Amino acid sequence: MELNENKNPNPQQDQELSEKAYNELVAVRRDKLKALQEAGNDPFQKTKYPQDAFAADIKKEYDHLAAEEETDRTVCMAGRMMSKRVMGKASFADLRDASGNIQLYVRRDVIGEEEYAGFKKFDIGDVIGIKGQVFRTKMGEISIRCTEVVLLAKSLLPLPEKFHGLKDQELRYRQRYVDLIMNPEVRRTFEIRSRFIRFMRSYLDQRNYMEVETPVLNTIAGGAAARPFITHHNTLDLDMYMRIATELPLKRLIVGGIDRVYEIGRIFRNEGMDPKHNPEFTTVELYQAYADFHDMMDIAEGILSGAAREILGSYQVKWQGEDIDLTPGWRRLTMVEAVKEYTGVDFGAITDDAEAVAAAKAIGVELADTADKSWGNALYACFDQKVEEQLIQPTFITMYPVEVSPLTKRSPEDPRLTERFELFICHSELANAYSELNDPIDQRARFEKQLELRDRGDDETEMMDEDFLTALEYGMPPTGGMGMGIDRCVMMLTGSDTIREVILFPTMKPLDKNSTIYSV
Repeated sequence: MELNENKNPNPQQDQELSEKAYNELVAVRRDKLKALQEAGNDPFQKTKYPQDAFAADIKKEYDHLAAEEETDRTVCMAGRMMSKRVMGKASFADLRDASGNIQLYVRRDVIGEEEYAGFKKFDIGDVIGIKGQVFRTKMGEISIRCTEVVLLAKSLLPLPEKFHGLKDQELRYRQRYVDLIMNPEVRRTFEIRSRFIRFMRSYLDQRNYMEVETPVLNTIAGGAAARPFITHHNTLDLDMYMRIATELPLKRLIVGGIDRVYEIGRIFRNEGMDPKHNPEFTTVELYQAYADFHDMMDIAEGILSGAAREILGSYQVKWQGEDIDLTPGWRRLTMVEAVKEYTGVDFGAITDDAEAVAAAKAIGVELADTADKSWGNALYACFDQKVEEQLIQPTFITMYPVEVSPLTKRSPEDPRLTERFELFICHSELANAYSELNDPIDQRARFEKQLELRDRGDDETEMMDEDFLTALEYGMPPTGGMGMGIDRCVMMLTGSDTIREVILFPTMKPLDKNSTIYSV
């Protein structure tokens, strides 16, 4: 049903009219279902259909047909009916399956009078199965001349009005199933996501990495500076944390002799929500013994540039209004170099903590109340507040201060810094990697420093993990490790501006109990 909004200038009355019309459509569809069931034709009793062809394949295979040319091939297809045009004794309809749309041509004298009468009562959105021959219409469209049309599932709720579709973003994310039906480009986004993860797995598997699984529930939230979700284990009468990273379990496996290991999995952080953050998201973390953060840079570049070339056919992508070049050979800058280039402040020439803090404040940078007023924290604050937003093309920022890198090996050249990088593309961090700290004594001292910050009110700092320290005491080889945000990588490959576009079921605030969702 289509409503003419111009007929009613009162928005409240228009809303009431739309809701009334919607409820009437629902009632009609339920009446149709009841009539089918009473006649012994309950569509929900159907168990299967012999689908042997798909729309995209048929169009490609028979693209050579001339207008009005027919074939002898009979196909069985199934999908959702997206439109229907009844013209007396013959009708056209559009069937959408997993591969795309194809036109159906249904004639009363071919499928039979009773079956045709039933077909005319089908609604847009119904799931149907068809049999018929492939041909090209006079207008040039590859179509199926149907000899059978079967109702496989009744759509009891009407799809959004076809000319406007499902545009409301909140409704799209809450009802992703309708979003996928109405907006075919959404399916393309998630096909790219699936292909990206498949490419990543293949890339790592070919380099002899082992994929593993580690616990989602832990007694300690470790491996990242983040606020965890807390739950309770009834049998053990124990509070547990949903993981905020997979780092510490994976490094235990490096200690155990699995020299190349990775995990693709869900991470949970009880933090804010914005276009780049969702409380649950997907990462890959990988660790390689006898490697360092330079090796991780090569892998990050190889995964992203290789995926773009294989999935998109090009190193060029457009994201957030910027033209991004993923051609291998990405820029690498130390944090000191980046801050000097973009702000003019040379932290390499500063050795005193007070001077560093003063230099940061002089360019409008403020340090968090809970942070130590140190050279390292001042350097990081300058980068975070003044530089990150200016990084458009792929850039590795390396050599992070030790204060913000509690699990990273110190630089031999400057113990204030660590062998760490983060990858930035179009203002966004996509990967974070270390030459992993494997000194258990240094690691304990850094954990203790984190505990001091926690006692001062910073609830996103690392917790003390005694078992992890025990593992390090058995000896962990020099190791390179990296975490990469899969959601943000997919955002880049699909040109999406918000993380909700690339997560099938993003976290949403529940609707008020009195709210109504309907689309006419």
